[in-house]
Amino acid sequence: MILPTKHTSFEQSFIGFGGYILRIIDNGLTIDELWKQCQRDLSNGKYAAKQSLDNLLLTLAFLFSIGAINDDNGKIMKCS
Repeated sequence: MILPTKHTSFEQSFIGFGGYILRIIDNGLTIDELWKQCQRDLSNGKYAAKQSLDNLLLTLAFLFSIGAINDDNGKIMKCS
């Protein structure tokens, strides 16, 4: 599910979800704040695919492993 396939849409993939996460963490968010924002955006129609908390954590691990995000005292920040 890291990459989209013919059965997995881009929004459902970790890469698509990761792109969305990178857009919303401009000033840094805790994991709880990030999860609440994801739920709000899903209910407001700002993100098309329902994701689980497990997928959020796996996507954060993926983004950390490629050097896109970092942890700054409990807040998830984009790397420069």
